Amino acid sequence: MKSAVETLNPTRVRLTVEVPFEELKPSLDAAYKKINQQVSVPGFRKGKIPARVIDQRFGRGAVLEEAVNDALPKFYTEAVNEGELNPLGQPEVDITELKDGELLTFTAEVDIRPALEIPDYSGIEVTVDAVEVTDEDVEKSVEQLRERFATTSPVERAAAEGDIVTLDLEAKVDGEVLEDGVAKGVDYTIGSGQLLDGIDEAVTGLEAGGTATFTSELKGGSAEGKEAEVKVDVTAVKSRELPALDDEFAQLASEFDTLEELKADSRERLARMKKFDQATQAQEKVLEELLKLVEVPMPEKLLEDEINTRKHNLEHHQLGQMGLTLAKYLEIQGKTAEEFDAELKEQAEKGIRTQFVLDEIVNKEKLSVGQDELTEHLMRRAQSSGMSPDQFAQAVVEQGQVPMLVGEVARGKALATVVEAATVKDSNGEVVDLEDGEDEAEATEATEATETAEAAEAKNEG
Repeated sequence: MKSAVETLNPTRVRLTVEVPFEELKPSLDAAYKKINQQVSVPGFRKGKIPARVIDQRFGRGAVLEEAVNDALPKFYTEAVNEGELNPLGQPEVDITELKDGELLTFTAEVDIRPALEIPDYSGIEVTVDAVEVTDEDVEKSVEQLRERFATTSPVERAAAEGDIVTLDLEAKVDGEVLEDGVAKGVDYTIGSGQLLDGIDEAVTGLEAGGTATFTSELKGGSAEGKEAEVKVDVTAVKSRELPALDDEFAQLASEFDTLEELKADSRERLARMKKFDQATQAQEKVLEELLKLVEVPMPEKLLEDEINTRKHNLEHHQLGQMGLTLAKYLEIQGKTAEEFDAELKEQAEKGIRTQFVLDEIVNKEKLSVGQDELTEHLMRRAQSSGMSPDQFAQAVVEQGQVPMLVGEVARGKALATVVEAATVKDSNGEVVDLEDGEDEAEATEATEATETAEAAEAKNEG
């Protein structure tokens, strides 16, 4: 077998492969054997039909077609290895010559990973938010905890802001009650803004048994967007009481004995969260600067598949679970289809560029992934997917996605290497030590930016 590589552009090549006919003999023998098992000829036992009889009865062309289809993947793979190529997706194969008994010639066009030059990235400098926990932050955190321990009790008075009212609702459009416009026993906190516009004003001041009517634009259902006349009946009014902020509350809501200990713990927890956020922000900004340094030619077919994959996942998974169409989603977002497509393309390009650049750094820095690192990453992915680690691991193995997970971990390590080499300062001008926050944040940015691109690439290769 002889092969030659022609570079069509930085991300696409054409292979020309010549195969002497004698190298097709194993595939020819396999073709005759396969046809033997599939056909019957009077006078011959199944599986014992001579090759010349098969040629006469079914045509030599059918045998050659079967043999070539069997042989092409093997010779294509050999040509790829001989040319030291990194193909992306399936090739477009064209048989240019097939001379029985002499020669098979075919071409294969395929996208390849572009060769990248990774410059010195140690000069990257970024600025991130300083980690500052204010007294107001702590008070807000404790107040949120206090809200969780609020109690309610019925009251015989007019409803006021903050009260919980139980409501029966009936919506009419053009004088007709909507089939899906009736709801009973709905609990609503006045002032929360979680129901219809105008309902707060309608029920404020009503006691249990009171009724009001107001007009509002419907936010969902069969008459979404239309003006409706809404009748609301208040069946109960309950006041909401928050526990006193004292040591007794601290003992009720936590493992601490005093309110001061609870606040100190809240301050530490908020600092850890902000440290994590700071590490994530540093990774995002360093990655942005890294991508600016590297020119990445874009494989058109891979980009097209990545865009289609992202659009499919959004339409059929994320939006589908929320009961939204793409058109409705764009209306809510205030975007045109053209703006959406442009954003999707930009995101897809960034995902592919990120994957290529970080993979190149993995090779350049000779980074490897240990079993403990892979297991830890698998546990995180399982948690985010809502599956148990055992279920997730089984699914990963069955779907052949172990290499994909290894790639995610390796890219996370590559990004961490670049972040470590960069200079990261906070908004106060202080150099930031990211070690505490990096442990959990390390792979997040690299994984999110590239996992869909990798899925599109795997789909191509499958």
